[in-house]
Amino acid sequence: MNTDLNWNEFLKVEMRVGTIISAEEFKEARNPAYKLIIDFGEFGQKKTSAQITKLYKPSDLIDRQIIAVVNFPPKQIATIMSECLVLGAIGEEHDVTLLHPGLKVKNGSRIG
Repeated sequence: MNTDLNWNEFLKVEMRVGTIISAEEFKEARNPAYKLIIDFGEFGQKKTSAQITKLYKPSDLIDRQIIAVVNFPPKQIATIMSECLVLGAIGEEHDVTLLHPGLKVKNGSRIG
């Protein structure tokens, strides 16, 4: 199976910087997760669910900039409609370390 990605396909993946403005335990989720609201500047605020409970507490997440894919179609996850996919590196114990810019940048900035 060929898994090569060409440049035009990569350009379709819209990864943007956002700031988490709300984080709370997602009790209805099948696996431990948080409900997040993320501000993407001119692209608005988006809701999502993130399984990042092993390394982060909700209070650690507020005002943290992250990187997310913002152009997937919405997906129902338990009781919320997820509008973006937060990106992170998955460790050996399935712990997720969030991807983020090294310096503060404008919300909505495109990753490429």
